[in-house]
Amino acid sequence: MSMSRNLGVSRKLGVLVSLAVLATAILPLTISGASHREAPLIIKDPSADNTDVYAFVSPDKPDMVTLIANYIPFQEPNGGPNFYPFDDDVQYSIHVDNDGDGVTNIDYNFRFTTDIANPDSFLYNSNTVAVGEDGYTNLNLSQTYTLTEVRDGTETELGTGLPVPPDNVGVRSTPDYDTLAAEAIVSVGDGMTAFAGQRDDPFFVDIGAIFDLGGLRPFNEFHLAPLPAEQGIDSTGSFNVKTIAVQVPIAQLTNDGEPVAAMDAENAVVGVYASASRPSMSVLSADGVEISGDMVEVSRMGNPLINEVLIPLGRKDQWNRAEPENDSDFAEEYTQPELAALINLLYPTLPDVQETDRSDLVLILLQGVPGLNSTGDGMFDLLRLNMGIPPSANPSRLGVLDGDLAGFPNGRRLWDDVTDIEIRAVAQGYGTFLAENFDLPNLAPNNTLGDGCDANDKAFHTTFPYVASPHGGYAHNPHHNTCQPMPDTSVAGGSTAGAGRTVR
Repeated sequence: MSMSRNLGVSRKLGVLVSLAVLATAILPLTISGASHREAPLIIKDPSADNTDVYAFVSPDKPDMVTLIANYIPFQEPNGGPNFYPFDDDVQYSIHVDNDGDGVTNIDYNFRFTTDIANPDSFLYNSNTVAVGEDGYTNLNLSQTYTLTEVRDGTETELGTGLPVPPDNVGVRSTPDYDTLAAEAIVSVGDGMTAFAGQRDDPFFVDIGAIFDLGGLRPFNEFHLAPLPAEQGIDSTGSFNVKTIAVQVPIAQLTNDGEPVAAMDAENAVVGVYASASRPSMSVLSADGVEISGDMVEVSRMGNPLINEVLIPLGRKDQWNRAEPENDSDFAEEYTQPELAALINLLYPTLPDVQETDRSDLVLILLQGVPGLNSTGDGMFDLLRLNMGIPPSANPSRLGVLDGDLAGFPNGRRLWDDVTDIEIRAVAQGYGTFLAENFDLPNLAPNNTLGDGCDANDKAFHTTFPYVASPHGGYAHNPHHNTCQPMPDTSVAGGSTAGAGRTVR
């Protein structure tokens, strides 16, 4: 719909009141992060909630691709005594489409088994946890997993009884946490590496401002309900997640089983998404829960923030259950995004954003950019990764918007600032590089928009699985950390390459 930019004072106040009522009634049921609590049904099932997906050419091993999926959002580090186990009844999966039809060709499925050593104790661990000959010592509750690969319908077990490190309880229970986690980095299959366990939540975003009527703290002065400009707040700072990850030789992901010779090679681009599935039937009784039936997908994610800010409330659960091959059913949500109209309403001094016929969002999020990571005319919500583009020596948090072709929306790296990138995309502030090379609009100052949260609260590791170690329960670090640095809103184009916290 078209929003008049000449609102009278009374009408402005009426709109603000209406939006406030709408926010109070609806927003708590929807989103809190890249895919944290993104739909009405999944907020009741956090152990199956897929929070983020990453796919990138490994910076230290450029002949390998790293695939990461995170689950179970907002893990309070001191959330004992049961902490946050993977769910034995859930199948956690990372999917790869290597022929551009939206149907997966390769699935990596993680299934977990929980063991309780002493059911008569309430303790998670009975003493300091260490690495022993037969696994982790002094753990009362421990988990292992089986990793299977399904390739074009053929299932292969890559490993079973694989270790899951304990959650980071604290300085007495898990004082040498990195050693415990290293034990869970295992070789599987043919040249592959896998990991499953607790990590720091790598997603950084100012949720508190964004879902308070679309606030962006650095741009508070331009909002319809103005406030003084402030630095962003990292709403996921000091929270943990559960991570599954695999590092795979590139040749094992291509459609012809060969390495990728160049970025324009026919086998260069793959599409990636992750999901969680449960048995269809759960029956509660005095004796426990009986689980049966076929596996049903209850959560999925490809590109970040799609089910959060593009898919409307009434279709969010449907989107979570749908397969990428059916994403053309949701095309209208991309071509007429509600968020574009809200930007026009809430930031009346910014240039008008196109509210309909948004073929640019279809191109970037459902098809891929020609010459970069296109998979053709089909509409599928996938992270599209061109494996022929090597890792960047000087990565930019803004990825392709800043000329760093190794970053989002070409795959997604841990340090890519997907919130700023997607806000600018919806606001048609694509930046100079995309405007000049891919004929996309570059409205100013929309090309500087962002939440003021440019980097993760912890530095990432330089080796697999790259995600930072989890926060410990004893330390109980404060959440909602002030983000650094604050972006310069006066310079079109935003932060320069490599801005933000150092990647180590």
